[in-house]
Amino acid sequence: MRDGAIEKVLPSGDASREFPDYERVELTDHVLIPGLVNTHTHAAMSLMRGMADDLPLMRWLQEHIWPAETKHVSPRFVRDGTALACAEMLRGGITCFNDMYFFPEAALEAALEAGMRVALGLIVIDFPTVYASDPDDYLRKGLALRDRSREQPLVSFCFAPHAPYTVSDPAFRQVATLAAELDLPVHLHLHETEHEIERSLAEHGVRPLERLRRLGLVGPGLIAVHAVHLEPEEIHLLAHHGCSVAHCPSSNLKLASGFAPVDAMLKSGINVALGTDGAASNNRLDLFMEMRTAALLAKAVARDAQAMPAYAALRAATLGGARALGLGERVGSIEAGKRADLVAVALRAPELAPCYDPVSHLVYAAGREHVSHVWVDGELRVSDGELKNSAVFAPSSLDTRWQIWQNALESHADS
Repeated sequence: MRDGAIEKVLPSGDASREFPDYERVELTDHVLIPGLVNTHTHAAMSLMRGMADDLPLMRWLQEHIWPAETKHVSPRFVRDGTALACAEMLRGGITCFNDMYFFPEAALEAALEAGMRVALGLIVIDFPTVYASDPDDYLRKGLALRDRSREQPLVSFCFAPHAPYTVSDPAFRQVATLAAELDLPVHLHLHETEHEIERSLAEHGVRPLERLRRLGLVGPGLIAVHAVHLEPEEIHLLAHHGCSVAHCPSSNLKLASGFAPVDAMLKSGINVALGTDGAASNNRLDLFMEMRTAALLAKAVARDAQAMPAYAALRAATLGGARALGLGERVGSIEAGKRADLVAVALRAPELAPCYDPVSHLVYAAGREHVSHVWVDGELRVSDGELKNSAVFAPSSLDTRWQIWQNALESHADS
């Protein structure tokens, strides 16, 4: 590595002869993989972990999450929650995350202090929140942040209209126009539940994906989050237009949203990436768990043991996510010229012996607890399982963090 990039990939003996003066890091019984890419999360919601479990999506949102957000979300809340999420993700080998939440400038601050790569969602919702008053206000604030921070090397952006049931046609048209002008991805929840589709049919006369197609949003930059309920012709449409899907298997299971047709997506050529969703609807920001769950579920749904083999799950967690975010030329694989986002996984534990196939172990046997070292842009962020800059993950004050948590619990108890 040199200046944050992978300079060359070659056998270790050749490396010693060709680069004798370079610092050498010897990790025996390890496998080196590209940094994991969390293609969909709401990082600040780490402060809501376990607050409202075991509920269907709309009850979870309307009765618990949205009221709690109205009462508690602020720039400090977002910064502290994102810092907590960054600590969890880095220790689990995640080097890049795609975030969708309020006050993205606070999330950006936390991500940069953590030294993580972040794709910030410029959120758009029709209704007012503590962050913005209407779609124009959301877009104005998001675009201003992009203009200020677009030269940051670890930062990229995407438009993040929340979902078809919270964004109007005029707002979607505006997003489509801006995304085309600025060449930014569009990242939104889509076909997550049957209720979402029924509501779209009642209000718009078509299913959500068809509505987006008519509004000009279906194209190579579209990242369809969840995409659980897809008809065969919709899978073909996504594939034909070069769209990506951010598959969030644990969240889909916990909210009882359903089973995404991942095998059919992969066979059609859709770029499938993996996401954790937020800690409020998953409880873990753990892409090792998502890889294993995704691979196992794909086999059960397709009734085919060869569906989503281990290498496809690993690809979805790395290069699939990078490509969805428009970062495939920079990260997602170990190649000369790409940025050095790297993760070392120790395979020496008893539960990982013997090892016939390292890729199989990464998906079916290893976990985030086996991550030993993490580099982001060539900088060591985790060493021997410990965060190198752990001080930045401390809350602005322990009393503040405690009060936020206590208030959230009281809000949950009241509801």
